[in-house]
Amino acid sequence: GGQNALADDDYPYFPALLELTRDFAGKDRSVLGICLGGQLVARAFGADNHIGGAVEFGWCGVSVTAEAKHDPVLGTLPEKFPTFQWHDDTFDLPEKAVRLAGNDVAANQAFRIGRAVYGFQFHFEADRPLVRDWSTSFAALIAERHPDWTGRLDYEMASNGPHADAAGLAIARAWVATI
Repeated sequence: GGQNALADDDYPYFPALLELTRDFAGKDRSVLGICLGGQLVARAFGADNHIGGAVEFGWCGVSVTAEAKHDPVLGTLPEKFPTFQWHDDTFDLPEKAVRLAGNDVAANQAFRIGRAVYGFQFHFEADRPLVRDWSTSFAALIAERHPDWTGRLDYEMASNGPHADAAGLAIARAWVATI
């Protein structure tokens, strides 16, 4: 979403969503937050969100932490992999979170709280067909902020897409297994 995780006045359902996230965690239910969702999961557990200053768009490299090697969702991923990013904001880690991935733009790219509450900054769900769809559906918005995207899309898709798709599918399957 284009919202930011602190925009309660514009999105008055955010506080209820934060409470629902904490309730699910308290009942040992799996929770997954991606991009804005990851920012909201961080906020639900007391972490600060930072609006602006962490702009990433396109396929970018992400590195897993040493802790991720033993994580049930990220444990099988390579040390570094490309994944699709589309965000301006980022977040600090909640106090009891385990940091699982990061990069130079957003140090906190993935984290886990407890057994199965996960927050991701990156869009592991964005496989090549979805990125192509987003690139068409949001062409005007993308062109305003990333005018060279149309010229880079095919090259980046060919270079990074297969590895990103494989990592995304591995993450999705592993997370579903936590349910």
